[in-house]
Amino acid sequence: MTLDQFKEKKKEFLTHLKVERNLSEHTLRAYAGDLGQFIMFWEYLTPTEQKKLSLRQVIERYLVSLFYKKIDKSSIARKFSCFQSFTGFLQSHDIHINLHLKRPRLDKKLPVYLSIDEMFYLLDTIQNSDLPTRYPLRDKAILETLYATGVRCSELIAMRLCDIDMDNKTIRVMGKGKKERIVLFGDKAKDRLVEYITIERPVAKKQDEPVFLNCRKELLTARSIQRVIEMFRKFLKIDRHITPHKIRHSFATHLLNQGVDLRVVQELLGHKTLASTERYTHVSLDDLARMCDNIHPINDMLNKKK
Repeated sequence: MTLDQFKEKKKEFLTHLKVERNLSEHTLRAYAGDLGQFIMFWEYLTPTEQKKLSLRQVIERYLVSLFYKKIDKSSIARKFSCFQSFTGFLQSHDIHINLHLKRPRLDKKLPVYLSIDEMFYLLDTIQNSDLPTRYPLRDKAILETLYATGVRCSELIAMRLCDIDMDNKTIRVMGKGKKERIVLFGDKAKDRLVEYITIERPVAKKQDEPVFLNCRKELLTARSIQRVIEMFRKFLKIDRHITPHKIRHSFATHLLNQGVDLRVVQELLGHKTLASTERYTHVSLDDLARMCDNIHPINDMLNKKK
């Protein structure tokens, strides 16, 4: 396969991911970037190398170069996944390159989350007048909904008015791969949503309109949601980055700490496998270990002896 042929197949592959695989815009951008970087690497090879090397050899050289550049393992792992998907796509078009890739082993990272006290402080203590925003009711409703339901940022953005059942306090969510699920919320989140929709949000002409809108009455972006979360973070005495996804981590961790069944949390989060949800149990066990250190009688006795 020549470089020009690869570029053409790249376009077909990205269309396949969007139309047939229903991958998120975030994943599409990442894969497009990964393949674009590979094309740049290929273009920098000498004309002789470009003619002499097969596609498999060029990919192998590229991946080796990433390790020498000391790129983050998670980024390299995503590029491996990208090439595995791409070679599978080529195979379905009778183009076989026999690429055998082994993903790098990733270091397991525990989810970063806010404590219950920190979340309640943000949700209950901060007044609307304290928020440096033109839309305090909207922004509080965003934070409350993220924490109450554990939805992803993209799912919150896509949420429509007709998806919300105020009577039963449920929201129909379209998750990854266009998989639909139902999430729950409580009275506090309901009050925030009703307050925003009735007071601050423009009157809806149709029920399939997005719930959360920007100043131009358009769909919010992921960056807009991030700015809302960053605005709230500044009220906390912590020096770490907080994202919408970390609010989702907080939701899951707090439920497990309260004894909610792991499979229930998996369903609420929309995880395909239980393994994705199980990493939150490690966080819960760490919390329990710290609690045991603080309140166990034998530790208390040892502290008194000191």
